[in-house]
Amino acid sequence: MKVELTIDRTKKLPDGAVPALEKELLKRLNNQYENCSLIIRRAGSDGLSVFGGDKDDKKQIEKDPSGNLGKR
Repeated sequence: MKVELTIDRTKKLPDGAVPALEKELLKRLNNQYENCSLIIRRAGSDGLSVFGGDKDDKKQIEKDPSGNLGKR
């Protein structure tokens, strides 16, 4: 499964925020799903895309903004 997170490039982020987010989110994804890759990049708008994996897995990733990913 591949997860791609885009963050609006006009948003101000603290120094080191993207690498820290990538490290933590990848850790949580790998706790829950095997063979998961993550790409975080700056783009024209915020977005989340999930490629591959089960339909239920995609729904779980897309609906979990609370930070509980990997804790069920």
